[in-house]
Amino acid sequence: MNPDELSLNAMTINPKSIDLRQHEERVRSDSLSSTGSYGKFVLRQRVAQLMTCMEDVSSDEDLHEELSRSIDQAFLICGRKMVPKTLDFRLHLVTWNVATASPPRDVRSLLQLDIPGSDIDMYIIGLQEVNSKVLNFLSDLAFDDPWSIYLMDILAPHGYVKLSSIRLQGLLLLTFVKHQHIPFVQDIRTNYIRTGLFGYWGNKGGVTVRMSVYGHMVCFMNCHLPAHMENTNQRLDDFERMLDTQQFDDDNTGNILDHDLVFCFGDLNFRITDFGIHFIREAINSNKYNLLWEKDQLNIAKKKEQFLQGFLEGPLKFKPTYKFDQNSDVYDTSSKKRKPAWTDRILWKLKDVSGSDPGETTGSDFEEFLKVSLDKYTSHMSYGISDHKPVTGTFTLQLKPLILTPSVTLKPEGEWNADHDSLISYSVAKDFPSSTWDWIGLYRVGFRHTNDYVTYAWVKDDEISFSEDCNQVYMNADDIPLDGGEFLLCYHCHNLQCLAGISQPFQIRPGRNLGLKEEENRESPFKTESPMGPDF
Repeated sequence: MNPDELSLNAMTINPKSIDLRQHEERVRSDSLSSTGSYGKFVLRQRVAQLMTCMEDVSSDEDLHEELSRSIDQAFLICGRKMVPKTLDFRLHLVTWNVATASPPRDVRSLLQLDIPGSDIDMYIIGLQEVNSKVLNFLSDLAFDDPWSIYLMDILAPHGYVKLSSIRLQGLLLLTFVKHQHIPFVQDIRTNYIRTGLFGYWGNKGGVTVRMSVYGHMVCFMNCHLPAHMENTNQRLDDFERMLDTQQFDDDNTGNILDHDLVFCFGDLNFRITDFGIHFIREAINSNKYNLLWEKDQLNIAKKKEQFLQGFLEGPLKFKPTYKFDQNSDVYDTSSKKRKPAWTDRILWKLKDVSGSDPGETTGSDFEEFLKVSLDKYTSHMSYGISDHKPVTGTFTLQLKPLILTPSVTLKPEGEWNADHDSLISYSVAKDFPSSTWDWIGLYRVGFRHTNDYVTYAWVKDDEISFSEDCNQVYMNADDIPLDGGEFLLCYHCHNLQCLAGISQPFQIRPGRNLGLKEEENRESPFKTESPMGPDF
């Protein structure tokens, strides 16, 4: 495979493509590396020795009491470190047809950042009709698009990291997650499908990301379906085709509907049929949205179409989100006077769910492992940059973690100084799918996305020692920032397309040549690195 294929649309991280060309002799290996934790092994041995000693302990009651207190203390220590039996994972999903507009000034309310204690763990943000004119699109291929940059600027200070993004012309799907969850979000893959112009054009279609969240397979699909009242059948045909034909390279979850949990959302473009525009507007003005539900094309289809069975949606207790005059909350006053409609929707489906009341907690046949609760489903009328209003769904995924500890533990060895080569120690879990393409990146604390590394070391090429319990790699002093600061080490797993382990923050002392470098920069103000960074 060409190394450039490693940097397609999404999470695939391809550090320093120049280095990849220098390593053409590298032989890919998907072999498994199985090293255990030495610390746990020693603990198990000592517990076994304690059990043996207990048989020989005298009948001294004071001694028994002292031992009991010590064991109680050990349980307390373990209890503080143990993952709870179930985890409430909060998900906030956004869908918005932005009509080629630039980002607004403030999206804090859209992201619930203005609500104290909202405690969102993951953001999934799906946009439609992002500006995809030729110059804009080519620029976005080389750099992050304006929406991604804008959202990173807002979310990074709150501790969120962009894990993946995928773009298909005007469709954009972004994933942000809280820092502490990063090692537990694994096996990240993306895909897309075009449905415009008989499948040859990407103005309509879907972009998809799937991932393992604490061991549970979750898939998100952002869609833009055909417009206009009369195209209901085409919308349904395209929707079904997206679900059927998008494939992932995985024996167990190759198809979208094979995942434990699926979210489908976007500008689905379904309209309100039969009722005239005056009746619809009167029902909206009097807040009697329920009068319109039975004539909503998607509600009708969910009762008839087999492929939609099991998909759930919250109640439509908010105004139809299309079509508005720009920068207002007034429905279309143009000569076309389109009827208002709930075009922007969020659906979800748990594996083997046969149906349940919307908004209620639902579960699958393995509901002791995964449940979904819809906390809030609403539109946001204050945003006027588009003729659509954004829609958000806030969910609680109550799940039993199937992964309790990070797959990789790593740490810097000794004190790091920018003037000297440094060592990294790491160990991996049993059956961890290591590869010769794995690498360890040096990131500044507060990094914004997974490609935001300062430098990196290949775990195989830069390896200096290995054993069953611990491996070591070195990082060249020339690659370590001279200004020092607070940093993290992150292990990127090629086979799982994720950061499988993150170190604790640590300090790097500034180098002695920092002043000389600053002087050189002042003397040569026009000497800059390529704006594309090391990946190009």
